[in-house]
Amino acid sequence: VVPAVPYMQSLGLDRDRLIQAMGLWFSVATGALALGLGTHGLMAAQSLGLSALALAPAALGMALGTALRRRLPERAFRRALFLGLLGMGVYLVVKAGLS
Repeated sequence: VVPAVPYMQSLGLDRDRLIQAMGLWFSVATGALALGLGTHGLMAAQSLGLSALALAPAALGMALGTALRRRLPERAFRRALFLGLLGMGVYLVVKAGLS
């Protein structure tokens, strides 16, 4: 997320293209990670089934996000997007610090 999203933001893409670019980036990165883990025997076959089950809530979240994105003004959308990313980052730092 860190190198890709700020870079895409700097390109000045409108919100729909930004989300599309982020989706493509995350799909390619996730696919590459799965391929790398799978070829080195570091991912159990059971993980594939669980990952497939996770697609349903992900699709629901995308549908809700699309509806929200269409209602928000461009500036408010960008602010919400980056506040959400900041929140996730803070959560990961706090969680790593507690471990």
